[in-house]
Amino acid sequence: MRVLSVASECVPLVKTGGLADVAGALPGALAHAGVEMRTLLPGYPSVMAAADGAVHELGDLFGGPARIVEGRLGDTVLYALDAPHLYDRAGSIYLGPDGRDWPDNPQRFAALSMAAARLGAEGIGGWHPQLLHLHDWQAGWTPIYLRALGAADRVATLVTVHNVAFQGVADADMIGPLKLPPEGFTPDGYEYWGRISALKAALIHVDAINTVSPTYASELLTPEFGMGLDGVLRARRGDLCGILNGIDEAIWTPPYKAPRGKGKHTRALREELGLPQKDGPLAIVISRLTEQKGLDLLLAALPALIDTGGQLALLGSGDPKLEAAFRDAAAALPDVSVRIGYDEALSRRMMAGGDAILVPSRFEPCGLTQLYGLRYGTLPVVALTGGLADTVINASPAGLAAGAATGLQFYPINADTLAQALVKLTTLWGDQAVWQRMMRNAMAHPVGWDVSARAYADLMKSLDKSI
Repeated sequence: MRVLSVASECVPLVKTGGLADVAGALPGALAHAGVEMRTLLPGYPSVMAAADGAVHELGDLFGGPARIVEGRLGDTVLYALDAPHLYDRAGSIYLGPDGRDWPDNPQRFAALSMAAARLGAEGIGGWHPQLLHLHDWQAGWTPIYLRALGAADRVATLVTVHNVAFQGVADADMIGPLKLPPEGFTPDGYEYWGRISALKAALIHVDAINTVSPTYASELLTPEFGMGLDGVLRARRGDLCGILNGIDEAIWTPPYKAPRGKGKHTRALREELGLPQKDGPLAIVISRLTEQKGLDLLLAALPALIDTGGQLALLGSGDPKLEAAFRDAAAALPDVSVRIGYDEALSRRMMAGGDAILVPSRFEPCGLTQLYGLRYGTLPVVALTGGLADTVINASPAGLAAGAATGLQFYPINADTLAQALVKLTTLWGDQAVWQRMMRNAMAHPVGWDVSARAYADLMKSLDKSI
């Protein structure tokens, strides 16, 4: 089956979050399941550097000339939307120098959606996709444009919701500039509390919807997690499913094959970060520092870890108040190390040297860091939500008795229950036979794309309108 993946970011060319990892991994994973996937990305400078092939002119696109330039993304065909007036700018792909959304983001990602619809309706270089796989709101207008081009009855559409909190909302005065049908501005259409929403447009008009874990798919149907779109999703629950993300096991491979190999990496990490060498679990955090990620809960629960013999190493950035609070904790506590920023090489050394990885998110569609933790035998301590609930087997009495536990879960999601989980973590560390068994379980747990790729392939083939 021929599928065009439409995303705003994709590893290794451009990344701000997990969406990029999924967009980068799926084409290779699906190739083994009979799906030929090609990828359309905005022509940011890093993307254009990988595009040096055939050129396909699109004409004017939201204020300037645009074209598709072909390239390669490993074994995958890359289509770069070359529109310098929209994408040729330094800095974040979403944010301007002032830290706020680029004011023309509606046009920038409407252009991506329009280009996707054009490729769906017209094909490119003799290649005609049977399905457009849309990632999040940035590709959300595609089904509306596809319908306007008269191709919705022959080209299928699937949207993957990576995080419903990001919805592509803009003022209603953008209806004309974005070339949207005015009749669609209704509560049953793309209208969202008097404004317009690209994600809502996708949820209403695509042929099918999936998100990145079964539990998150269920959570999205509730007001607590649906972020104002739970009613839309309940209306389409028959077209909604959850498929777990995976990780690229060829890229994420620990530098040891068995739990006993971790020790030297833990000692090296402590030395690098200036932490005392001691007999206790070294917990790590690699995360954006936000309340969504529950890092304020960790600050409140931190004494439970430190007072029972544990240590913390944190790498991340985000909310300035949280950054400052963690810096203060590191200054006051010799068993806490904090690095503000992001460092890919250090994150891998932390994954190899950490004993446990903490993911106390208030909500988490899937999460990838707990999957990396499993792969490395770095036991996850996670909130019971979304993909965290679907991927970690709790060290409950039943889980331990069955010899199946791979980590710790806590619920309800608050500082007290997190503190209890951290105390339990240090208690489990004290029984090294149990700890080593959990590490072996974690490292053997399937975290790759095999099962999920088959699920995606089956879903995509079921939507094929050319049959």
